[in-house]
Amino acid sequence: MTNTRNHQPFVIGVAGGSGSGKSTVTREVLASIGSEMAAVVMQDDYYNEQSHLSAEERSKANYDHPQAFDWPLMMQQVQALCRGEIIEMPVYDFTLHNRSTKTITVKPAPVIVIEGLFALFDAELRKMMSLKVYVDTAADVRFIRRLQRDISERGRSTDSVVKQYLETVRPMHKQFIEPTKRQADLIFPHGANGPAVDIITTKVVSLIRDLDRA
Repeated sequence: MTNTRNHQPFVIGVAGGSGSGKSTVTREVLASIGSEMAAVVMQDDYYNEQSHLSAEERSKANYDHPQAFDWPLMMQQVQALCRGEIIEMPVYDFTLHNRSTKTITVKPAPVIVIEGLFALFDAELRKMMSLKVYVDTAADVRFIRRLQRDISERGRSTDSVVKQYLETVRPMHKQFIEPTKRQADLIFPHGANGPAVDIITTKVVSLIRDLDRA
């Protein structure tokens, strides 16, 4: 199904380390303009499909490396949204370390938010963005948030979270994620702080008003 919109969507990339506050930025944008005005693409749901691996192999994979993601599918679906087409976004099950059989229907909208660790990593994806944001948060704060989330939401043990952080999360952040800060138009120091988020929401609200007048 295709939407016959005449305007190119305003695409926002929101990147940053695990636990940096990317989701908070996205929620603030949605709250400012209304969820029906934005399509959200969560990079976390584009981890590679891994049914060919055993549960043990899946649990040991490096999920903090760019190659852990299905880039072709993500690019294809973002392009479809930009053309005004509805997509079926995959759903990743973090308790199984594998893609779920479920999908989420995402409709095209005037604003598209691409949120993820590597939202600013791929040059072709960056070209599609109207605004590139990096959420910069202290490492100790990010680790504490990740620890709390993985224990409460993903059924992980403290030892497994710490082990993964030291072996892959921390080194991959330094090697791949932090350098993408140089690609950002806006860097949010101290995470998703109010004044910084206001910059985005003010811009997006202005954009929506302009579309309404057109």
